Amino acid sequence: MATRARVLDAAERVFAQSGFDGATVRDIADAAGEPVGTVHHHGGGKARLFAQVVARRAGVLSQARLAALDASRTGRGDPLTRVVSAFVAPFFDLATNDPGWANYARLVAQVSADARWRDLAAEQFDPAARVFVDEILRCCPGMCRRDAAQGLVMSVAALLALLTSQPRVADLGDGAAPVDPLKSLIAFCAAGLAACHTGQQPVA
Repeated sequence: MATRARVLDAAERVFAQSGFDGATVRDIADAAGEPVGTVHHHGGGKARLFAQVVARRAGVLSQARLAALDASRTGRGDPLTRVVSAFVAPFFDLATNDPGWANYARLVAQVSADARWRDLAAEQFDPAARVFVDEILRCCPGMCRRDAAQGLVMSVAALLALLTSQPRVADLGDGAAPVDPLKSLIAFCAAGLAACHTGQQPVA
């Protein structure tokens, strides 16, 4: 089990740094300090290994999001903002406090952007995402499912962009570091979701 974890950790780092196409099994073996045969034994081929790496943290992330959503139902403030916070805050907190989760954010960005991984995304992320779409619809009477789904997908894009490219804020902001980026992200995504509702104005 320790060897398998070491292989998956190394694969996560290499895939995050080089992308699926740029990574090789040899690179992963070198990063893990293991023979190539060991990587094949624990991970199979490169595509299967990539899928295992994505799946390894997906359940933890989904559970954290769903727990946050349950807790949000008894909270105060705008219901839609609470739902958005339950969706984005767990991943943001994990990825900003753990290098492994930061690498994982880069992998999820690859999965989201590449049609080759559509089935993988559906298997690992859609069950929890559908719960959030349902919750958005409860918060926004009259919103159609398409608009709720579109707003959630755009929120995923904003979250992943922030997690993988926060230094760009400083680059474009004359060196100023982001101020409370999670709070800003939640407000941005909640307003965007409201705007996806046909005829509804963005949240102030």
